[in-house]
Amino acid sequence: MPKAVWNGVVLADSDETVMVEGNHYFPPSSINTSFFEDSAARSRCYWKGTASYYNVVVDGKKYKDGAWYYPEPSQAASEIKDYVAFYGRVKIEV
Repeated sequence: MPKAVWNGVVLADSDETVMVEGNHYFPPSSINTSFFEDSAARSRCYWKGTASYYNVVVDGKKYKDGAWYYPEPSQAASEIKDYVAFYGRVKIEV
């Protein structure tokens, strides 16, 4: 089962991730929300839509904008609505 791990803590784990462009997108129900805080950051993907971000916070250490998700994805990316993916410092263990 894929797990997202940072700073020695499992941030998410699920056997129902969706792979898009080499990234595991974890279902919202698999996220340990106690390690996430909203970020004001946004970015735009030409085919998925506008991404929103979370800061990842573990034991007082913050990974700014370390996770992203699409709250209102394009129709082509609808399967990853609200699913969360992680940047490189978060290790994905499979």
